[in-house]
Parts: sequence; structure tokens; C-alpha cells
Amino acid sequence: MAVANHKLADAATIDRLAMCLNRGAFSTMVEARMFRQSEAEQAKASAFLVIDADHFKSVNDRFGHDQGDEALRLISAAIRSQIRSGDLVGRLGGEEFGVYLPGADQHEAALVAERIRDQVKKAAFRPGGKECVLTVSVGGATFSQAPAFAEMFRLADERLYDAKHAGRDRVRLVSFDAAGQAAHASYLH
Repeated sequence: MAVANHKLADAATIDRLAMCLNRGAFSTMVEARMFRQSEAEQAKASAFLVIDADHFKSVNDRFGHDQGDEALRLISAAIRSQIRSGDLVGRLGGEEFGVYLPGADQHEAALVAERIRDQVKKAAFRPGGKECVLTVSVGGATFSQAPAFAEMFRLADERLYDAKHAGRDRVRLVSFDAAGQAAHASYLH
């Protein structure tokens, strides 16, 4: 019975394709992590990244949905390989992923985002034996005092759209101070 309950709990929280948290579990765990933080931890910055596969529809159209699923598995593995043990990663839907980096300032978040972007490009995606380079765009926000999940997502998602409009395969980050004012923006690659 305990094994069955564990499998049921996993099914309710894990995205089986991407092998990371599903959207509901991810948002719940991010908010729980923020709520449980000590005062010392709350005084540290935190970061939220939104990562979206570039031109993903064309991957599905050109190679089929099975290969699209393989691309998502590779992207998720690349993301998971570049985060710290206390960070959280979840599939937000479709080809979009979220990463919560507790205690990360803008510099640390930029390094993680760039490593993810680079690692995805190195992923061995070979549909039908042909090399196909995958890329992602990353939007992110760092906070000296983290807002609610929905607000973190909105602010990071705005930066994601900036990255997409700048040509894709880019990282765009913004840092917010305790008053919620944008303090510094980073434009990488």
C-alpha cells in the first residue's frame, strides 16, 4: 500500500515526459519554499527563470511528435544538469520550463541561465540520424524580496518575450529591489 501511495504521489507531482515537477507541484513547492524561509534566507536574493524552446512547433512539424518529445526530454535533462541541489525545476506547459533559484543574485542567475542555454545547444538531438541543434530563450528576474509565484512568473515571462524578440537563443534578466522596482537588467548572448 505504501508503494502504491508513493507512486500515486509521484504521478500527481512529476511530469513523466520531462522528469521534473509538473506546473502545479512546481508552483506549490516554490511558494512553500518561500514561506518556510528563515529571516536570514529571506534577506538573500532569489531568482526565477522561464525557459522556452525556440521554434518548437517546427521540431514537431518536421520530425513528428515522438521526436518532439525526445527534444523535450533532452532540454529538461540539460536544465536539470545545470541547477544546484536546492533549486527547483518544473515543466510549466508545452515547451516551457521554470526554475526557482533560492539565494541566487542576478550574477548567479545569469551564470545558471547561460549554462542552461549553452547545455541545450550541446544536446545530442538527432532525429532520423540528422544533427539538429536545439536552442532555448531564457527570461528571468531576481528579487531582493520575492513576490508571490504568479508575480515572479509574470516578471520573468516578460523578460522571456524580450529574449524571443531579440532573436531567440538569448538570456534576458532583470533585478528588482525590495520596493519591487526594476534596478538592473542584463542582456546576455
